[in-house]
Amino acid sequence: MPKVSAVQFPPVYYDLDKGLERAVEIVRNAAGEGIELLMFPEAWLTGYPMLAWTVAPDNEFGEFSKLYKRMYDNAPDLSKDHLRPVREAAKEHGVVVVMGLNERASEMSAGTLYNTAATIDATGEILNVHRKVMPTNPERMVWGFGDASGMRVVETAVGRVGCLLCWENFMPLARAAIYAQNVEIYCAPTADHRENWLATMQHIGREGSCFTIGVASTMKGEDIPHDLPPHKPNEHVEGWVVPGNGIICNPLGDVVAGPMRAEQGLLSADIDLGEVREARRAFDVVGHYSRPDLFNLTVNKSKLLPVHFET
Repeated sequence: MPKVSAVQFPPVYYDLDKGLERAVEIVRNAAGEGIELLMFPEAWLTGYPMLAWTVAPDNEFGEFSKLYKRMYDNAPDLSKDHLRPVREAAKEHGVVVVMGLNERASEMSAGTLYNTAATIDATGEILNVHRKVMPTNPERMVWGFGDASGMRVVETAVGRVGCLLCWENFMPLARAAIYAQNVEIYCAPTADHRENWLATMQHIGREGSCFTIGVASTMKGEDIPHDLPPHKPNEHVEGWVVPGNGIICNPLGDVVAGPMRAEQGLLSADIDLGEVREARRAFDVVGHYSRPDLFNLTVNKSKLLPVHFET
């Protein structure tokens, strides 16, 4: 039975080198605990952009723009293999890693960032790159819109892994696209640490008859650099800006680990993928319980580019 885990350690804000060092250390320590799949929170490299919610957008010379530049300068670029240290750690320790990151896509643009989840196999190979298709509310001032080319479920060393980011998990059609690819371990990195997010993870576990892992960032005020705008502690958890609130659910929607709130560490559970088959015997939302004669979903998984060059 594979052991899976949600990461509840703070990121290193806007410092790519130190962020990668911390990620490698976490992978190494997780492997020492027998963990075979490790999921980081949304935009963990190099920090969820809380500036979107706390700093008003301004002209190109204002505070928002300066913060964005700092964020962009420290964003990993997959075309330059900036995740190589994490890939090598995954390979060395035999751990599947689902990494949330602010992705700089220099092959397409010199200024656009994406909210991305990269799935790295235990071989060190990046199996999938998913860019969030709909940034939430003011996040649209920070991230570009992804397409469905990365809305894929991939075969990893621990099973079939799929991933949607934060409030993408509230999109029924996006969930259906993941379910239809025989997902066994459904990863949901997020910035949402509220109690009703836990209900969402339970619902998805039952709806998709799959294991679900959800976790937000885990940070106190001291984890945010002093030269960034101040962030008040969460009013419900004294001293914590974001309290993690990680959870792992089984294919019946039952909680098997967590919630882990206002605590740093690794939230882990041993899972039996045979439970996926058992749950789907009774309810398979895209199998015997579907009605394709009545309902139909079409997903455009093409990589969408603004310019096409013909040879």
